[in-house]
Amino acid sequence: MHDTHTDAALHALADATGALLRTHHHRLVTAESCTGGWIAKAVTDIAGCSDWFDCGMAAYSYEAKQALLGVNPHTLETHGAVSRETVIEMVSGALVNSGASVAVAVTGIAGPGGGSEDKPVGAVWIGWKRRGGYARAELFQFDGDRDAVRRQTVVAALQGLVETVGER
Repeated sequence: MHDTHTDAALHALADATGALLRTHHHRLVTAESCTGGWIAKAVTDIAGCSDWFDCGMAAYSYEAKQALLGVNPHTLETHGAVSRETVIEMVSGALVNSGASVAVAVTGIAGPGGGSEDKPVGAVWIGWKRRGGYARAELFQFDGDRDAVRRQTVVAALQGLVETVGER
């Protein structure tokens, strides 16, 4: 396990993310598929997070992505859940359906099964967006078992939030 992926490092990253959100007067919403709420857990482990955390949605099924996040059924049918198009609709929908000002969304294949040639295990799309801004999405290819893929996703999601909030 990388030093940046230990529980202590994850806690420190969540704490730093929260401090930045608080400084910039942002409230966070998370929209999570493959991490099942782990990002929300990481940030709510930080005392005082009620100052900057709004809510988290764990939306695994197509139906939940549509109902909770407003993902278009056509997007899911055409591109699949693990796609740039879907994560952008997830991150945008999270902002629409919350009182937050910044959002992160994740969708991927944590394994051990479910991968394919074009979407292998460890493939994860992460999206970030500030209210009134444009969504940014990035494809990651993480290594390791299910836990390692999910943990790396949480770290990358938080690191991307730091970049997103720090943008002017």
